[in-house]
Amino acid sequence: MPKATARHILVESEAQCQDLKKQIEDGADFGKIAQQHSKCPSGRNGGDLGEFSQGQMVPEFDKVVFNDELNKVHGPVKTQFGYHLLEVTSRSD
Repeated sequence: MPKATARHILVESEAQCQDLKKQIEDGADFGKIAQQHSKCPSGRNGGDLGEFSQGQMVPEFDKVVFNDELNKVHGPVKTQFGYHLLEVTSRSD
């Protein structure tokens, strides 16, 4: 079963998600932005979700994590929880 490690930032609005993505692309530290803005408890750890298997996260999340480019910030990704920025840090089959 495929596994991955990723970190994310969860916010309530698409506009805030876009703004934070721009800050990161302009050089802001993903982990610090996660600590300051993420509504997920993982924000305390810089958004780190650790390792998880395909199917453990919501489908919208899995689609990005198991298909999109590594070490790049993806999003906004809308789920029932809000809007996410995702960075996939590793993936294995």
